[in-house]
Amino acid sequence: MGKVEGGMKCVKYLLFVFNFIFWLMGSLVLAVGLWLRFDPKTVSLLSGDKAPDTFFIGVYILIGAGSLVMLVGFFGCCGAVRESQCLLGSFFACLLIIFGAEVAAGVFGFLNKDKIIEDVQNFYTTTYNENSNSTSIVSYQNVLNCCGTRASPCPNNKSDIKDCETGIQDFFNSKLFIIGYVGIGIAGVMIIGMIFSMVLCCAIRNSREVI
Repeated sequence: MGKVEGGMKCVKYLLFVFNFIFWLMGSLVLAVGLWLRFDPKTVSLLSGDKAPDTFFIGVYILIGAGSLVMLVGFFGCCGAVRESQCLLGSFFACLLIIFGAEVAAGVFGFLNKDKIIEDVQNFYTTTYNENSNSTSIVSYQNVLNCCGTRASPCPNNKSDIKDCETGIQDFFNSKLFIIGYVGIGIAGVMIIGMIFSMVLCCAIRNSREVI
């Protein structure tokens, strides 16, 4: 088997280091996804029987992407060390699939961001109108430090306490921005990985042709 030499050997080790970082990023994405899924504040807001689950759909996509990124990073490390065209080719194909999934998830999140917030706000206002002292309403008010709705503000409400519809918007905007930033970061790293893997695959193929 022909071995890459010279500058291509540098690319080989750069690809290995990159894939190790990629594996660490996958671990980070998985950790962020699990945190968003099991964050006590988020769970308490979306644990009702009729609570919308659109937000958790995006979180599940994030958890799946993180797990897949960790697996792909492992195969990329093995392919770089063994100079295996098969593993590197599989790595490149998986990167394309993940990149496509990330773009799809990003588009889904962008298009549904307002809908997610609106669904939660509608769930809150409906529950509030039915019973303003229910467990769900008390949970929203405690977690978000809010009270009432825009149409029905709390009596004797303090000026520094916002209505819960505004609180819901602020809370979920911050969570959705985290998902968006993580997705953008992964997409950028994947583009670099695809370039490195293409260069190394070409170098391995050329070295074998020479021999």
